[in-house]
Parts: sequence; structure tokens; C-alpha cells
Amino acid sequence: MTIMTPTGTTITETRQITVPEAHKTPRTTRRKLSAGGVARVVGLGLWLVITLFPLYWIALTSFKSPGTINSFPIEYWPSEPSFDNYVSLFQQSSFGVFLGNSALVALIAGAVATLIALLSAYVIARFEFRGKGTVLVAFLLTQMIPAFIALGPLYSMMTDLGLVDTKPGLILVYIAICIPFSTVMLRGFFENVPDALEEAAMIDGCSRFGALFRVLVPVMTPGIIAAFIFNFVNCWNELFLSVVLMNTDENRTVPSALNGFISTFNIDWGSMSAAAVLTILPTMVMFALASRWIVQGLTAGAVKE
Repeated sequence: MTIMTPTGTTITETRQITVPEAHKTPRTTRRKLSAGGVARVVGLGLWLVITLFPLYWIALTSFKSPGTINSFPIEYWPSEPSFDNYVSLFQQSSFGVFLGNSALVALIAGAVATLIALLSAYVIARFEFRGKGTVLVAFLLTQMIPAFIALGPLYSMMTDLGLVDTKPGLILVYIAICIPFSTVMLRGFFENVPDALEEAAMIDGCSRFGALFRVLVPVMTPGIIAAFIFNFVNCWNELFLSVVLMNTDENRTVPSALNGFISTFNIDWGSMSAAAVLTILPTMVMFALASRWIVQGLTAGAVKE
């Protein structure tokens, strides 16, 4: 590098640039697994085994032939898998009718409860009124009261209305059960959506209901789907009320039908396990979908003003 001084002389400066060799790469540090890390991994592994083993055993029993279910030594993998339990489940009982009843009741109750909860959550999240805190506390308190406490008055009321052993009666009961928690859940989603979106839609000419269904609902779609899945799974798995309110096979749901495989002196383990597998599969799918939508719902529309 040549530099001209004020006196007219030149000074030449030589700089040496060191280029790292291409074959030399920086060392990567390896993380050492501590004793605490090993303990966590082992603990999580044991927890996973304890959690999944009952599901595995139910599925295993459903694929065993009736003569090998109680055989000794115990088979942890069926030597000759059989579908006899699934065939007899539909041939000797009305399990297809039970599945249809559960699907119908859970779908209608879940959809209606989600719609009502959407409107009530919108009012609680966007408006201030007297008794708002009391309403929220009442919604939360309903989740702490066991269902059997209200069974007597509920059964008496349903009898007076002529809704005992009817699908509409069970649907109405499930809707009333699902609304409180869904309202609290959707209220949290509404509070994550900025008011500016709704105000901009109303400035452009939308009514309040138009802004709700045209602007807020599309933004809150993950949260709404998560609430519906929760309601569906809750109605699908409910046993106590369905056993008490449903008396005939043509109106029974799957949980009450599973209870029918237990008699005074015998338990049909094969058919009961097959029915349990077919009952668990929809809820597993719903929970898998719910985890995805809940994560998206927590971040969708999260625009800070």
C-alpha cells in the first residue's frame, strides 16, 4: 500500500493477510450428558411405557382369539392374530348403532355448544358490564361440581319434559355442560385478537355481527376448531349421564354400550377390547388435531398495537 506524505515522499506499507486454510474447520463442542439428563431421559422413557402399555394391551387383547385371552404363559404378541372379536362385536350386538348415536350426539352438541360459546365469549371479551367477573367465576365453578350431584333434579326435569331416553334430551344436556369451559377458552382467544381489526371493519361499513363473522371468526378459526374438538371428545367419552338417561339400545351411546359387556358373573374381554379400540381411535385423532390447532390458535392474529 503506497501513501503520499505532505513533503512529497512516498511510503510503501506492506500488509500480510492471513487466509485460513480451507481444510481446517472450527471444532464443534460436544454436549456432555450429565447425570440429571440421564435421569430425565430414563424417567420420561418409563412414563411413556407406563402410559402406552395399557393401550397396547387393549389392542393386543382385541386381536387374540377368545380361547387364548386367558391362556398361560401370557402372550405379549399374538401368535395367530384373529379378527373374531371385531366380527362378533357387530354380529352379536348393535355396536354400529351405538357408534352412530355417539357420532350424532357428539357432533351436534359440540357444534351448537361451540357456536353459543363463541357468542358469549365475544360479549365477555369485548364489553364491560355489571357482574362480568361473577359470570366468569360461575363458569369456572361449574367445572368443579360432579355431575351426579345434579342428577336427581336433572332427571326429574328431563322426565317432566319427556326427554328421557331421547337423543335431543341428551344433546341438550351435553350442550349445557360444554358451554362454560368453551366460553372461557374462546374468551382467551378473543383477547389475543386486537380490537383494531374489528374497528377497521366497522369503519368500512360492517355491522358488529358482520365484523365478528367476516373478520374475527376467520382469524380465530384455529381456536374455534380447538374448542369444537374439545366439546366433541367430551361428549364422545361421557358415560355417567348417558347410562342414566338412555335406557334402550337404539338410543345408547358407545360408553354406555361398553358397560354392557360386564355381566354379573363374566366379562367379555375380547369384544370389550375390540369396542374400546374402536372407541379410542376417534378421540386419538381428535386430540392429535387439537394439539395442532391449539398451537396455531395461540399465535394466529397476535398483532400488537
